[in-house]
Amino acid sequence: MMSFASYFTSVFFCIYLPKNNLMKVLVTGSAGFIGFHMVERLMKAGNIEVVGIDNINNYYDPGLKFGRLRESGIDPEAAESGKPVQSNKYQGYYFIKQDIRDREQILLLFEKHRFDIVIHLAAQAGVRYSLQAPSDYISSNVDGFMNILEASRQFPLKHLIYASTSSVYGLNTSVPFKVEHHTDHPVSLYAATKKANEMMAHSYSHLFDIPSTGLRFFTVYGPWGRPDMALFKFVSAINKGNPIEVYNYGKMKRDFTYVTDIVENIFRLMDHPPVRNNHWDSSNPNPATSSAPYRILNIGNSTPVSLTDFIEALEEALQKPAEKKMLPLQPGDVVETWADVEPLIAITGFRPQTPVKEGVKRFVEWYLQYYN
Repeated sequence: MMSFASYFTSVFFCIYLPKNNLMKVLVTGSAGFIGFHMVERLMKAGNIEVVGIDNINNYYDPGLKFGRLRESGIDPEAAESGKPVQSNKYQGYYFIKQDIRDREQILLLFEKHRFDIVIHLAAQAGVRYSLQAPSDYISSNVDGFMNILEASRQFPLKHLIYASTSSVYGLNTSVPFKVEHHTDHPVSLYAATKKANEMMAHSYSHLFDIPSTGLRFFTVYGPWGRPDMALFKFVSAINKGNPIEVYNYGKMKRDFTYVTDIVENIFRLMDHPPVRNNHWDSSNPNPATSSAPYRILNIGNSTPVSLTDFIEALEEALQKPAEKKMLPLQPGDVVETWADVEPLIAITGFRPQTPVKEGVKRFVEWYLQYYN
């Protein structure tokens, strides 16, 4: 007869250990641009079980999100049911159509799966759209993130990794942008909600010992990218013979970062959760770290490229000249971004390595094949 202690132990391991000792990872926004590539990287690693969620909203063409799901072996029609759909390409990948704003469902999801790692990429993206639909940013980026934090508190995990943005640097013009810089002057609501995420994460790390890493993304681009981003818009316009809109009369620089370089760094970060910084000085506080298990990191290419050089690389890849419509700087935009990524590289040992010319070429090849 099994003793109570043996029975309790067997039940505990049945409920709480990942099946076959697999690491269990949640990727929110897994039908999105970076989320899709993140799932692909995790699945290629093996010994990982991934649950991906996405509400598949219509901020941009849902057909592109369905295309990403199909590429990952998920039947979009089956996903419409809201029930888990197993990939026919990757045995360890399950997709659920689910909204991070639904607190009850998020808590049930965490309770059922007891994730080891959460990679939170779901958000209402876009700087300019935040001027048109500000409430969408509060409900998704603030309320939705609150639900992720609450679930992480109630069902503890090893590491919460979440997306912030280079936009938080706002009016700061000291480059390269360092995580030690203060980010108190955002110039868009989108940036303000991401700054709020960083502060919310710190409070939960401090109060509930949740190891959290916030990643400030710098202009991510590549195949399966978002149609609202400059590269996608430029390729579409040039391919159709239409003019492209060039803001600030082309006098801008961006730290363009190829998407596979992004996800490789995230993948390597998973096993390196932050710990309490015992040398953190409360009288001279470093905003990038804390006495809590919390940190902020830039994730970029650290090689700013002028907008005109970027367009030239695009013209070369398409073998077509671009007709340029020069416009002033748009509200919410910044003139230059440049990431100091040395703290990230010190942890992961991986330096982003895709030159813009090569990255643009790969995007154009994907675009022309996908849209035929």
